[in-house]
Order: sequence, then C-alpha cells, then structure tokens
Amino acid sequence: MAIFDSLGKYRNTGLLIVRIGLGTMFMLHGYPKLLGGPEQWETIGSAMKNLGITFAPAVWGLMAGITETFGGFLILLGLAFRPVCMLMTFNLLVAALMHLKGGEDFMAASQAIETGFMFLGLIFIGPGKYSVDKK
Repeated sequence: MAIFDSLGKYRNTGLLIVRIGLGTMFMLHGYPKLLGGPEQWETIGSAMKNLGITFAPAVWGLMAGITETFGGFLILLGLAFRPVCMLMTFNLLVAALMHLKGGEDFMAASQAIETGFMFLGLIFIGPGKYSVDKK
C-alpha cells in the first residue's frame, strides 16, 4: 500500500519504540523478582532444573531478576544491546521450558516464546541509531 511505503525511512524510530517498550516492561517485570529475596529467587531459579542444572537455584533466580531489571534498562538505553538480548533470550527460553515442562499448556508458555523470538531477532538487527551503542 502506498500509504506505508515511506515508513521504511523510520526503522530507527521503530527500533527505539520497541526498545523503550520492551525495556520498560522488563524492568517492571524483573524488579519485584529482584526484591523478592532468597526464597523467591530459589523458586524462580529452580526452573533451571529443566536444563538439568540443579545447583544454586537462589543464585539463578537472582540472576534472572538482575537480567530482567538491569537488562531491561540497558535495552531501553541501547547499551550492551546484543549481549543483553542474548541473556534475555536465554532467560525466556528457561521461562518457556518451565511452563511447558511444568504441565501447563502451550498458551501459558506462548508469551515467553514470542518475546524470546523478539530478542533473538534483535540480536541480529541491533539497537538502531537512537541508542548509546550507535555506530
């Protein structure tokens, strides 16, 4: 459609909108996990058993909270963008496996899967020119 032909000129604006939205939502999603304390960290980190990792669940849970909170902030800024997208992709893989192997249906895991694919794609695209990492 002709009305959409010129939107390709605004790719960097689109990336900025995606970064602000995802970054903000992950900061809001991760902050309560970060403040949850060792009991909640252990509950969250126990999802690593789906990958065969059973040691130090509280450490893994804390790392998930840190990744979501500070990773969300870095995504928003576009700083250390690709490494953070890799961490987010892994975090969401673990979340999807937790839902699927925990007896929940596909719909329970779909948000983690969809967002994981978004971060996987962003690894290749990069943060865009409106970022701290701009080239």
